[in-house]
Amino acid sequence: MSTYPLIFDGHNDVLSKLFSSGGLAEADRFVTGLEGAIDLTKSKVGGFGGGFFAIWVPSPMDVDAKMEEMVQPSYDLPLPDQIDAEDALPAAMSQIAILLELERLGALKVVRSVSDIRACKAQGQMAAIFHIEGAEAIDADLHSLDVFHAAGLRSLGLVWSRPNIFGHGVPFRYPSGPDTGPGLTDHGLRLVQRCNALGIMLDLSHLNEKGFWDVARYSEAPLVATHSNAHSICPHARNLTDDQLRAIAESDGMVGLNFAAAFLREDGRMLSDVPLTQVLVHLDHLIGVLGEDRVGLGSDYDGAVVPDEITDISMLPRLRDAMENHGYGKELVKKLCHENWLRVLEKTWGS
Repeated sequence: MSTYPLIFDGHNDVLSKLFSSGGLAEADRFVTGLEGAIDLTKSKVGGFGGGFFAIWVPSPMDVDAKMEEMVQPSYDLPLPDQIDAEDALPAAMSQIAILLELERLGALKVVRSVSDIRACKAQGQMAAIFHIEGAEAIDADLHSLDVFHAAGLRSLGLVWSRPNIFGHGVPFRYPSGPDTGPGLTDHGLRLVQRCNALGIMLDLSHLNEKGFWDVARYSEAPLVATHSNAHSICPHARNLTDDQLRAIAESDGMVGLNFAAAFLREDGRMLSDVPLTQVLVHLDHLIGVLGEDRVGLGSDYDGAVVPDEITDISMLPRLRDAMENHGYGKELVKKLCHENWLRVLEKTWGS
């Protein structure tokens, strides 16, 4: 096991990766080794202690064409069509089944409390937060939300980058601000209130600006964006303005830094030749606005093109070294790696 501080990460898409490559039958490859960013072997090498494991319902799209667009100097990808709950539910359930199978195989533990995470850390076991990215699989009456919560759901992104019955996501657009559409619907406001009551953390990543301010107005919990960056450095629709960052700070929430190249690079292009110094530029800005206790990591591993120097979790020691060489003290590095996530989760979940 690495002697570096363990990294607890705000976002990964390994469940979607397993789902798209064969589903439940592929789960054991998480243990034996995957072609991708995250698996059990790589976690031991890189000191990866776990994080938010996203359930994401894919839209019909040509991913290669999307990536070709996002390497251009400017782009504006149309939002995918809305997906109804009855169409989204099978894909969501398949990925939840994969997560539970990974737990059965002993690869990780699905955690429901911060004490669970601390126990995993002490035992050297990967901790996984059951997270849903985009609430398409949740019905308007919120019945499925209660069922998901009973199964372990503890974090929910209201939207991905498309509309749903609860709100509106931002497009993949550069250059652009996040003010790209209307705010939360009445269903969305009820979803916020129900998540508050259940202790489910709300993730504001992918949400447009009007929706963000609706959550800020109506939610009683800290504001959290699990995988978003600084708009003042990279003016992408997916990134957060300084006004949004200040609101997150005022709520005592936090932001997980996204490794996706298009949200790091000042030119907004999804190209992997991004030096770690550019990651530190965003961290410096986020820490400057949010403070040292409200910034962490939200890699987007297995869901995005990331910098060449940290293409998978086995390479995370390079990022920790870069932080220390940049002048971040050991205590700050520990906060960025995992302590800040535990702090905001404890405040949101209550334990």
